[in-house]
This record gives sequence, structure tokens and C-alpha cells, in this order.
Amino acid sequence: MNFLSFRTLDRRTLLRGASTCLALPWLEAMMPRSVSAAETTAAPPRMGMFYFGTGMNMRQFYPDGFGPDAKLSRILRPLEKQRDQFTVLSGTTLQHGGGHDGAYPFSTSIARGEKQTISPDQLVAEHHGKHTRFPSLQLSVKRGTGFGSQALATISWNRQGIPLAAENDPQTIFQHLFRPTNETQRSEQSDEFRQRGSVLDAILSDAKHLQQRLGQTDRRQLDQYFQSIREVETTLRREIDWADRPKPQPELKGFGDYEKAVTPEGNGKFVYDTYAKLMYDLIALAFQTDSTRVVSYVVRTELAGGVYPEFGVSKGYHELTHHGNDPKNLDELAKVDTIYMNHWSYFLNRLASIREGDKSLLDNTILGFSSGMGIGHSKDTLPTMISGGRGLGVRHQTHLQLADHTPLSSVWHTMVERMGIEIENDFQDSTGPIGELLA
Repeated sequence: MNFLSFRTLDRRTLLRGASTCLALPWLEAMMPRSVSAAETTAAPPRMGMFYFGTGMNMRQFYPDGFGPDAKLSRILRPLEKQRDQFTVLSGTTLQHGGGHDGAYPFSTSIARGEKQTISPDQLVAEHHGKHTRFPSLQLSVKRGTGFGSQALATISWNRQGIPLAAENDPQTIFQHLFRPTNETQRSEQSDEFRQRGSVLDAILSDAKHLQQRLGQTDRRQLDQYFQSIREVETTLRREIDWADRPKPQPELKGFGDYEKAVTPEGNGKFVYDTYAKLMYDLIALAFQTDSTRVVSYVVRTELAGGVYPEFGVSKGYHELTHHGNDPKNLDELAKVDTIYMNHWSYFLNRLASIREGDKSLLDNTILGFSSGMGIGHSKDTLPTMISGGRGLGVRHQTHLQLADHTPLSSVWHTMVERMGIEIENDFQDSTGPIGELLA
């Protein structure tokens, strides 16, 4: 007798033993009995936005031809076996892109130096984040925000237009997601919660008294401040709510060693291939355990970095992009881009290997990547691709020609709606979702 047929399992059911908790994968028993598999996706949708700074060698990026049978380029050849899981989009543009400020408008369509607004990942996190321990994860090859510099380390912005700091240490991220807290840590955490709550109460009290003595313009400014405080309050309430819930302990067979992980900042043991796989695996684990449903990742920043000793090229990535039509520069640029696509292929394979009922985690996850520039630091001809999401109604076709100068925001518009978020008003400078991508 299968007792699972008599009850519905909660999505957060954990196997307990030896003082640890093992997160279950998605199971058919977690589906409401009154709804058949044919009527619902069942497993939650996920979304990821990825930024590749300083563009790519677009002369060797786009496939030859259009449609499912398009011949893959040198850079995309590592994705040959996954051609039914992605679509390259020709014709995207970023109105305020180009140069080295493209990371600023990448997810918001708002130029550097102007007041930013909420990014698509955070829009989705507002909706789906209420169900997960972490509303979203901000990852990057560079820690922090990088705000004010051209090498912006994040593409996530909250409703107040404040950049959200990214983390680049695989070990720190792993511990944040999965390391259980001991009694001493829980006690310290409880004290911290009380202290933060007291500080917030005092700040709000003082601010409300001050508001009574201000003019209308200053009151509007203070209202924005109140909104920021409310966000901090919401975060604190979330942390308190989740504090006593055990973190999942995922099965790590076949994954890298996070205890020995190193960051990109000047460590002689650093190998980018190892690092890239650890970071992509972390995203897969976070999605699989439903720790979050939304991720942003700056894979490569503008200007600095992008090339590592094991790549075997003669110059830094930025220097290679100033190729001067030198065949060697162009060849090495394509070589580096191909390495990054090998890692993207690894990521798609990892997501595809994780089953969720009759679908894969990749089917239930929509991923978009592009850059703030194409080749020659242009704001047009961007390296744009959507991957995964077939279970969310995405119909892949390898290479799709869009109308010239289609805003990059139309890609984000499509992804947000596939996540079940209804866009009531205009979405950035989008001309609408990309209908050719929808099943």
C-alpha cells in the first residue's frame, strides 16, 4: 500500500535524523490531490538574470540561420546537445547601454546617474519571496555593489532604487543557505534580533516626531526614508520567522567541496573553472531546496577581470575587446567567450539532471543572460539568450530574429510574466513580451 496516496506532503517536508535535516526533492505527493499533473506545473517557478560584462565577440556568437536547425557558432558550440533548451535573440538593444556604464541600465533601462527603480528580479521576489527563506540571492564575481564605479557588482535594485549587495564567496553563500545554527549562534541571533528591533523602534519614533515639523517637500523625502525602514522591518520579521526552521541539508554527492572554496580576490589557489561550477551549483541547490526562487548573478563585471591564467590568452578581457580587427585578438576573445559558454552548458546540465515529477528543474526555471554592450562597446547587437522554462510555457527555437532595436526590457518582461506576475502598467521601455517565445 502506498500511504502517500492518502495525504499530501508539504513542500518543506524534511527527513530528520542524527540532528540533521535532509531536504526532499519535489515529489508528486506534494501536489494537491484535487489537481492532476496535467493541470498544473506543481513545482514552483524560478528565475535567474545573468550579466556578462564588456559584451562578447558578436562576430562568432550568433548562430548561422534561424529556427531550431540554425547552425551554432564557435562560441555556442558547447550548447549543441541543449539546443532545445535555449533561444538566442537577435535584435535586442539597451537604450542607455554601450560604453562601460551598461550594468546600470541593464535590468532597469535607467541610465547611470539617474534615479533607479525596482529591477525585474526584485519585482518577482516581492511575489514569490514570501514563500522562501530568502526572497532572492544576489551573486557576483565581485563582492558588494560597486555602486559609483563602472564595475558595478550587482544588477538588483529595490523599489527605492538602492542597489542590493552581491556575494562572491561560495563558502559564505553555502553556509548562508545550508549551514545549521548551533545553540550559541541561536542565542546570539536572538539578542541581535532584539537589538535591531529596539533600534528600529527608536528611529521610527524620532522620525515621526520630526515629520510634524517639516514642510511638504521634506515630508515626501521622509516618506521615502520610512519606506526604507519598513523594508528593514520586513527583513527582520522574516529572519525571526525563519530562525527556528531548520535549514535544508541537500545531497552533495557529485558537487564540489564548499569547505575549500576560495574567492577571486588574489588567492593563489583560485581556479576559475572550479569557482564557476561551485557558483552555478549553488544556484541549482538553492532552487532545488526552494530556499529562493529568484537569483541575479554578475558573471563578469565591466573593465577589470574576465580572464584568468588557465584561459591561456595574452591579454585581459577588456583589452581584447579593443581588438582593432586583429585576428589574434578576435580569436582570443572568442576563446574566452567559449569557456564561459562551457560553464553555461554545465549549469544547464546540472538543472536538467534534477527531476521534479515529470519535468526537470531546468523546465521549471527561466534564465536570461545578456550584457550592457555588444562588440565595439555598442549598445546594439547584444549577446542575449533565454534558457530553460519549457514547463513555464517557453517555446525554444535556437535562434530567433526579433524586430530591430527590440528593448532588452522586453526579455525581462517575458520572464516576469512567465513567473506568473501580471504587469498592469508599462514595463520599463518594453514593447511587450516576446510572443514568438511563448508556447
